[in-house]
Amino acid sequence: MLPDASRLIVGWQEWVALPDLGLPALKAKIDTGAKTSALHTQSIEAFGSSKRPRVRFSVRPSPNSDLEITATANVLDRREVTSSNGVRELRYVIETRLSLGGREWPIEVTLTNREHMTYRMLLGRQAMRSDMLVDCAASFCQPRLSYRLYARV
Repeated sequence: MLPDASRLIVGWQEWVALPDLGLPALKAKIDTGAKTSALHTQSIEAFGSSKRPRVRFSVRPSPNSDLEITATANVLDRREVTSSNGVRELRYVIETRLSLGGREWPIEVTLTNREHMTYRMLLGRQAMRSDMLVDCAASFCQPRLSYRLYARV
C-alpha cells in the first residue's frame, strides 16, 4: 500500500481537464461502478481514412451555458457499451490526456450523448490509476477549476 502523501484522493465528483481536446474544466462523476469513461458529445462526425480514422465532435462543458468546443481525435476503436439504464450503444473510443489533481495520464473515453445526465464526464474504473483512492463521502477533494478558464481558450 502506498503512503498517504503519494495517493491521489478524489471524491465522487471532481473537476478535471482534457487538455488535448481544449477542455480546461469539466465536472466529472467518479464512478467505480462504470468500466469505461464517457464524455458528453454532440455532432459526432467520422472522417479520415480507414487506416487512420478520426472523429470530430462538439462538447458543451457546462450544462448552463451555450459555450461549445469543437475537438478532433484519432479513433482507437468502436465498442458496444451498455449504459446504466441497460441501453446498448456502439460508441467511438478515443484516447486523450486527463488532468486531475496536478497529475496527467492518458485515458480511453467513449463519446456519447449525456445531455440528460448531470455530469458531462463520467470517469470509469479503467481510467483510474493504481494510486487513486476514491472517498465516496467526499466531493471535490482536488483543486477546483472554473468554467471561466474557457475565456482563455
